[in-house]
Amino acid sequence: MTSAPRTPHMPPAPQPPTAASPGTHTALSPFARLHHESVPLLLPNAWDHASAAALAAAGFPAVGTTSLGVAAALGLPDGAAATVGATVALTRRLGSGPFLLSVDAEGGFSDDPEEVAALAVELYEAGAAGINLEDGRPDGTLTPVEAHAAKITAVKAAVPGLFVNARTDTHWLGRAREETATRLAVYERAGAGGAFVPGLADPEAIAALTATLVVPLNILYTPTGPTLPELTALGVRRVSLGSLLYRTALAAAVTTATAVRDGRPTEPKIPSRIPSYAEVQGYSH
Repeated sequence: MTSAPRTPHMPPAPQPPTAASPGTHTALSPFARLHHESVPLLLPNAWDHASAAALAAAGFPAVGTTSLGVAAALGLPDGAAATVGATVALTRRLGSGPFLLSVDAEGGFSDDPEEVAALAVELYEAGAAGINLEDGRPDGTLTPVEAHAAKITAVKAAVPGLFVNARTDTHWLGRAREETATRLAVYERAGAGGAFVPGLADPEAIAALTATLVVPLNILYTPTGPTLPELTALGVRRVSLGSLLYRTALAAAVTTATAVRDGRPTEPKIPSRIPSYAEVQGYSH
């Protein structure tokens, strides 16, 4: 049995915010409420209609998109604002599905807050319940904090009902811990409904951050990082899988193909049950 991580304190699960709290209005949306349950929202990330439908069929109430998977499937780079059309098209395809949809929109595909807000309106009207906006840039730098906050403010002004998950790439870029907390405080004041820090895996640092945040903290799951029960104990309210499922699917495809080519057994190398052709066909409509 895995023991709970030792932390300086055990932060209580945050209470559902009131209308006066950052990132909220008169009432929480169904998607926002998933961030205030007894266990964190485990958000798997899909890259096309079939992957989203399969995850929903497995019982996940909400599904996110992975910008890497969407971009890579088209032979385009991730994080370079190259997939705005594909992201909108996929949102239109998934927005009417039997699950709540959160869209990874990179940095909003623009530095102009009004253009980002216009995109958010389009995504919301297509059925998105949430949007992920990151402050990392393709050149490895961070968007100035006030500039990113301006995007969040513009989105919330244009689409009050859309849940904005504000992502900071400070840990991925090796920036100081203090900058993470400073940036997230600004994003909270701008109206973000959640805070996302990919690359943050140290239990003490996670606990310290949950103690300072008003909005729910989102952590990116990694196989070598804290487990879901450990993240729960640390006060994390949302755990994303990011590109893990897409990358795992690529690995499984290559492993299976090379096993067949080389005359090796495939069964130990692939999931115990693969969806049938008819089942996958049934995902389309």
